[in-house]
Amino acid sequence: MYQSARQELLTLRDLIRYGVSRLNSAQVALGHGSDNAWDEAVYLTLHALHLPLDTLEPFLDARVVREERDRVLDLLERRVTERVPAAYLTNEAWLRGHRFYVDKRVIVPRSPIAELLDQGLSPWVQDALAVENVLDMCTGSGCLAILSALAFPYAHVDAVDVSADALEVARRNVDDYGLQDRLDLHESNLFDSLPARQYDVIICNPPYVNSGSMDVLPQEYRHEPHLALAGGEDGMDLVRRILAAAPQYLTQDGVIVLEIGHERDFFEAAFPQLSPVWLDTEEASDQLLLLTREQLTL
Repeated sequence: MYQSARQELLTLRDLIRYGVSRLNSAQVALGHGSDNAWDEAVYLTLHALHLPLDTLEPFLDARVVREERDRVLDLLERRVTERVPAAYLTNEAWLRGHRFYVDKRVIVPRSPIAELLDQGLSPWVQDALAVENVLDMCTGSGCLAILSALAFPYAHVDAVDVSADALEVARRNVDDYGLQDRLDLHESNLFDSLPARQYDVIICNPPYVNSGSMDVLPQEYRHEPHLALAGGEDGMDLVRRILAAAPQYLTQDGVIVLEIGHERDFFEAAFPQLSPVWLDTEEASDQLLLLTREQLTL
């Protein structure tokens, strides 16, 4: 945009309107925290101006100085030209009102499992206060492990990832939330290096994208670690291993909550003997399932 045109954008309202138009005209791929150009433009604008993310209205018609305008427009331009998820540009992601540090070593937190943790997995977990041990498999940034520690306040949480880089990010988030005494991070190929322990709850957002979908991912998603997305030909490579091993790590009444994205058909083809409970949230349908230890051992 020419310098003279930049100078015509005087207020937050102007900048956000421009941002929506720019994002829409560039046809950026969304889905890393926002699903529409308005929310994305608002977030980037407020972040660039160091304004509260939940307080837009009082500032909409406030004028910005040149340095502020340039900061917003430069961030919007990076979002469009580099095709990088906003979270990587700002080094933060918000999930259910909680902030997490992120960078390209981890996928951007967005799992709908977080919504279920708001209610402590009720009614499938009857008493959140009675949960003693929780496992977050494929933890990435550690976001679900941290939300689990908050949902089950008396539980010990183990968080596992095969990526040492991802665990460095998770460590930063665990430290930010002051959960070092209750949340342990483990570098492990799934269950291989875990301590001998049985869990009341296992949550897992594994790599599950099938190879055909991987081949056509939008550019934004290609900035995320391939290791954290690719699930093999049918997306079920790691899911098979996880469900095969899970019973020996679950308590008698334990449950596993698993995210499989848009791969329900592949899941049902791979596990015709299983009849999971499909868990819908406000944001997702047919993407989350729950299985008991008993179901996995039949």
